[in-house]
Amino acid sequence: MFENFVGSLPGAVYLGLLYALMALGVYITFRILDFPDLTVDGSFTTGAATAAVMISHGVSPWLASLTAILAGMLAGACTGLLHTKGKINGLLSGILMMIALYSINLRILGMPNVSIMGENTVLGVFPPIPFMIVVVLIFKFALDAFMKTDLGLSLRATGDNKRMIRSFGANTDNTTILGISLSNGLVALSGALIAQQSSFADATSGIGMIVIGLASVIIGEALFGAKTVFRATLAVVLGSIVYRIVISLALQIKGFETSDLKLITAIIVIIALVFPTVRSALKQRGAAKKRSAELLKSLETTPGGER
Repeated sequence: MFENFVGSLPGAVYLGLLYALMALGVYITFRILDFPDLTVDGSFTTGAATAAVMISHGVSPWLASLTAILAGMLAGACTGLLHTKGKINGLLSGILMMIALYSINLRILGMPNVSIMGENTVLGVFPPIPFMIVVVLIFKFALDAFMKTDLGLSLRATGDNKRMIRSFGANTDNTTILGISLSNGLVALSGALIAQQSSFADATSGIGMIVIGLASVIIGEALFGAKTVFRATLAVVLGSIVYRIVISLALQIKGFETSDLKLITAIIVIIALVFPTVRSALKQRGAAKKRSAELLKSLETTPGGER
């Protein structure tokens, strides 16, 4: 089992890097905007479908990947408009857009799936893992830099306290739409790269992506912390890689099969969610015991407390 796990490790790291872009997108809505965006399941497939169809028609994979980003941003903007201008609940806005995108993605593909086997892709030009490390770091540092700008600070403030930022004259509707658009642009890029890595795009490839993204964010924050934006985005990237490594390890255990992947994902997310609570409770219990011991010691040393 150990030998099989070691052999699958490079592949797990590679997949973790491919999905890290999607996890960064989920981080923007889930943590920064505090917006439960389920558009992710649809926009991931939109990016994959857009890139695959364009590449299959002879378009440059670089241009196809860029177009996938724009398609994802458009999907995110529609969700943002439904929520801000249509006054529809955020969760429901994402669900409605996710449902609509299923039909739109089928229209883009023209069939349930499109193969790009043998076509040129951006992943075939350079060594895969070093290339993806560079790509992920570029987007990570770009996101860090953006969050330090006035617009980025407005975006963070919108997620923290909409009412307060409105009192300063900021348009929270525009920042919300922008944040959701950026998020789904990154998700769609991840979908486009996954399609090029697997050599096909499928209409159902985005199902469960929001759970994978949340797992990466939660695992990363639990293991590496998120006190600053720089540290948080790094934690998300590392969390995506750790998640894939854990999945790879779990699949090596006897009794687990590939069909159990969703169950394994759910278990990992539950553990990641419960872990910070348990750790906090243990710290509080330890601090309480320490205070009790100090109090008893102080009573013993006082004249009235001498035995």
